[in-house]
Amino acid sequence: MITQKPDLIFFTSPNAGLPGPSKSREILANSGIPSIIITDAPGKKATDDCDAKNIGYFIVMADSMIGARRPFLDPIEMSMFNSEILGVLALTGVLRLIVDETEKVISQIIAGAKPEMPKVIINKENAIKAAGYINAYSINKAMAAHEICKTVASLNVEGCFKVKGREDYMPIVGAAHEMLSQALKLANEARNIEKANDTVLREPHDTDGALLTKRKFADKPEKK
Repeated sequence: MITQKPDLIFFTSPNAGLPGPSKSREILANSGIPSIIITDAPGKKATDDCDAKNIGYFIVMADSMIGARRPFLDPIEMSMFNSEILGVLALTGVLRLIVDETEKVISQIIAGAKPEMPKVIINKENAIKAAGYINAYSINKAMAAHEICKTVASLNVEGCFKVKGREDYMPIVGAAHEMLSQALKLANEARNIEKANDTVLREPHDTDGALLTKRKFADKPEKK
């Protein structure tokens, strides 16, 4: 990747504090190429190292670990989990925040300036703000979905690493996946309230790459 000399590198990993991702950060820092790490809550321990190496980061606190127990998982369960968590991250503003901050970096690179690396721990406050919900009940439901998603991770860690015996860990990881399904339901309810009020925030890209914005469904998007 580095030999291709890109303008910007994104590196995604669960738990960026582990030895493999730590070695990768060292390689990225030595390359001199602007780089951004996207990782989950356990990756918070790597933020000091990222700061020292001027590597950007998004720590996605609600990016929950799957219930990775072999007797529980199959391709269908895994696909459902991944699609549901992606839905929650999208509808609670996590993806919007990553996009908005990344757009700033891209604009700086295009302008020939040294990009300012984002250093963002994504939590319920900055995520929900980025989602752009107007209705108070949309905000409530989205925040609830976000926090449930965070709890899914702690429950799956318990079921995968702390509890022994199939009869004991199976209900724990199963419950975590049920919680995620309910989180997605709440997140969809939040968006549907905005739909009913015709206030959904949409930010498509223009042909020149600029980010556009609109609220009304039939409105023409304008530059931000």
